[in-house]
Amino acid sequence: MNDTRARVLPENPMATSSSSNSMTSTLKAYSIPFLLFSASIFFQLFVIPTSFPPSHYDVLGINQYSPIEQVNEAYQKFSSNWNSGIEAPSTIDFIKIRYAFELLRNQLWKRDYDIFGIDEQVHVIDKAKEQYAEANFSEIVLPLLEPASFDPLDHAFDVIRSENLRSTLENSSSLLVQVFSLGSNRCAQFFNNWKRIANLLDGVANTGMVELGDVKLATYLAEKKYTGQPFFRNGLPSLIAFPPGCRMSDCLVRYAGAHSIDAVTDWFATSILSLPRIPFYSRESLVQNFLGKGSRHKVKVIFISKTGERATPFVRQAAKSYWAYASFAFALWREEESSFWWNMFGVESAPAIVFLRDPGVKPVVHHGMFLCLHPVSFSFVFQLLMLPQLRSVTSMELGCDARGYSRAGNDTMVWYCVVLAGRLSPELEKMRETMRRVQEILSNDVDAVPQDSASSAIALKEKRLTFTWLDGEAQNRYCSFYLHSEHSFETCGPRRDMTDVARLFIVRYKRTDEDSEKIEEVPKSYFAAVLNTDMDPTSQLVATYNGSEEIPQIIQWMSQVIKDGDSKDLPFFRTKTPPLVPEDADPIWSRGTDKILSSSMGMKHRIGNVINKIYDQLGDPRIGPVLLLAALISFGSIWLRRSQSARPSEPNNSIQPDVKDDQRRKRRSHPKSLSKQDLPPSITDEEPKDAVQAQFSDSDSE
Repeated sequence: MNDTRARVLPENPMATSSSSNSMTSTLKAYSIPFLLFSASIFFQLFVIPTSFPPSHYDVLGINQYSPIEQVNEAYQKFSSNWNSGIEAPSTIDFIKIRYAFELLRNQLWKRDYDIFGIDEQVHVIDKAKEQYAEANFSEIVLPLLEPASFDPLDHAFDVIRSENLRSTLENSSSLLVQVFSLGSNRCAQFFNNWKRIANLLDGVANTGMVELGDVKLATYLAEKKYTGQPFFRNGLPSLIAFPPGCRMSDCLVRYAGAHSIDAVTDWFATSILSLPRIPFYSRESLVQNFLGKGSRHKVKVIFISKTGERATPFVRQAAKSYWAYASFAFALWREEESSFWWNMFGVESAPAIVFLRDPGVKPVVHHGMFLCLHPVSFSFVFQLLMLPQLRSVTSMELGCDARGYSRAGNDTMVWYCVVLAGRLSPELEKMRETMRRVQEILSNDVDAVPQDSASSAIALKEKRLTFTWLDGEAQNRYCSFYLHSEHSFETCGPRRDMTDVARLFIVRYKRTDEDSEKIEEVPKSYFAAVLNTDMDPTSQLVATYNGSEEIPQIIQWMSQVIKDGDSKDLPFFRTKTPPLVPEDADPIWSRGTDKILSSSMGMKHRIGNVINKIYDQLGDPRIGPVLLLAALISFGSIWLRRSQSARPSEPNNSIQPDVKDDQRRKRRSHPKSLSKQDLPPSITDEEPKDAVQAQFSDSDSE
């Protein structure tokens, strides 16, 4: 008994530890093949069935894309079996068969389903299952599907076809396209919203419609699956925008939001046209944040709305076009606050537009539906209410720039700029109103202007004459440059006393002959060359008005200056004009607005396309076999590598003789490498130079 117990030995802990380590290393080595194998099984069992559900043709037991005749025959076969009592279908099977029959026998629905995979009424199946879960199939109310009843082609909409797509894109700066189907109920519900959207975008962008019946064009505008089948990811109606400069399908932008009027117009105006949003203000924030913190030189334009509707695209376009001259704001009208609007701006009711110029000046109010105003009429009203200000961002546009920019074009040699300079004051506002009336008189009718004043009216019509005003306090250096006199402090620079004088002057710009400039302006020294490079490319002459504020006298003075400047050979004069001081930084939306979407597409748009392509590729049935093949290859390569690494642990007797042979060869070759000094002497050695032959004796010779 004692011997038996002595023979039972405990397990070797080193052996147990080595076996567990071996198992862990094996699992770790084959983890990648195992993951690939699991992914392939999951893909084949779960992903593929959801990506390729049974089609409605499979429900009816007929081939894919079968004609309507075969659809009717297949349903009649089911119906005869049900009526004869051979088989009684379940409620769920009857709903599926009936839905497939009604869908595929409608020509428009069948076309949309076969070509583009559109099945927008599939929710009817789930709804019918819930409604008739406990009922017999004979109690189901038929038909399950209701056809759409609308035809937008009867209305005045621009229908785009394959043959006129290129011309439409070439004639449009930006384009919004609706892809629709005459058989779609969703398109019928969206029809009234589309009419409103097209009206709001009128004058800002072009709109058009494409029907799925134009298969070639609809396929060109659709997205493509990995099989090449066209489809519309968000169904119908599908809204597609061509940004400014986009003429190909690789740069178009697809809308993926809600199909409301406000959401679509805001997306198109912001993302495609890069128009600024006009914020809404309450009564308190309007005074504090808009009127109190706004730029003093800008006209304040306040849109008072009763509904709180967002600014229309053309209003936002006006805000973008006139941002250098005006600031825009929206305010919500409330009846309990009507006294505030009346006392503050003289607004009786909403909707209304308030043009607020300088502090202390009576606002100009226009009552009416400003949201329906046309951009051209709005621009005309705006120009009548304001005199443009000469600033660093407007000098080129106005043509009051010594660098050679003229409103009449680069071929114009002589043009004029009438500048009213002064500090913000009642005197300046009074003179600004006078100059606005002068501009209005000269713009209305050239024939009504007296003969001695016709030159100014003609120059204004030819865009060689511009009216503007200058803030003498903000642009002190520029103002003093043109009004260099002992009384310029009354107009330019900070206010020293209560005296504010608004002064009027006219600048004549003339392009010089480039050839004569090269001959006459040869620099004689380095200093002269530096001065020459700093000079303005156009010559200037300044004439200051010292007359009364009567409009006829001002017009006569301007006409005489223009007449003399065009006819007489006045002295040549060039210098360096001081730059205008920037008063406002450019807003974000005004810098690179044409490049909000590059020639290809924006970064956000690219990332979205990459995500969509990855999602579309998940339905590829080749992914499962590829994953399985990768798992097998990975498993084989890992097994082969591990089996080869285990061979050196076996006895290597066959290698030992080779090692001994190498050692013998080294020993044999070792003496050859020794020097001759180390070799023992032998009879074969060469004879030394001092060697002597010994004489043999006679006895020895014998």
